[in-house]
Amino acid sequence: MRRAGARGRPASPAVALLTALAAAAVVLLGAGSAEAAGYRYWSFWEGQGENWEYAAQGPSLLRPDDGTVQGFRFAVSEDASDAAQPRRAPDFGSICAGAPARDGAKRVALVIDFGTGAHAPDGEEPPAPRTACARVAPDASSADALASVAKPLRYDSSAMLCAISGYPKSGCGEQVSGDGSAEPSASAPGQDGGAGDGSGDETAAGTGPDDGGGGGPSAGLLVGVAAVLLLGLAAVVQARRRR
Repeated sequence: MRRAGARGRPASPAVALLTALAAAAVVLLGAGSAEAAGYRYWSFWEGQGENWEYAAQGPSLLRPDDGTVQGFRFAVSEDASDAAQPRRAPDFGSICAGAPARDGAKRVALVIDFGTGAHAPDGEEPPAPRTACARVAPDASSADALASVAKPLRYDSSAMLCAISGYPKSGCGEQVSGDGSAEPSASAPGQDGGAGDGSGDETAAGTGPDDGGGGGPSAGLLVGVAAVLLLGLAAVVQARRRR
């Protein structure tokens, strides 16, 4: 008598169901990840030696010391963990080489990176990255330093920094889909604290969207998929018990 191997035995209905559910879960998760690429916004950085570190405070709350380097980068990113850094190293010596120290003032080196064309709003072309050495009062914030060298600045009604030196002309922290189109119904929350520019406006640039708030499957989708798979697994176990 010839034994029936695994290749010759048809799969049980329960196993077939579980396989189909697993395949559907993969499709659903992939679709959720493709729904949105992230948010288009200005992120705020602090120079740490030769590296950049994502700022933990907003530019209005941070009061840098003389010799500090700070950076702003315009890009599309899902959250702080994948935010694009300024593309120039935080080198205070070269940026403020022509600005000697003075009593009653401090120097803050700024790197302003307008990003790439791939992340620019439709119809706009990003300016070339630039640097500036801001000389401001000893108690000035990072926002004050930015306002002194990079006007015009633009803000939205919730005090989020939308544009530096007039770029971009429109939009403010909007969510963008995988094909690069904007979804104006969503807006990226900024970093805590406004940033005065001397004209009464304030900014909330910094952390960008909450972690996980840009793209990817939602928590509800993940829970639903997990529940479906567990039900399928239970059906397999029950079917085997009846055999």
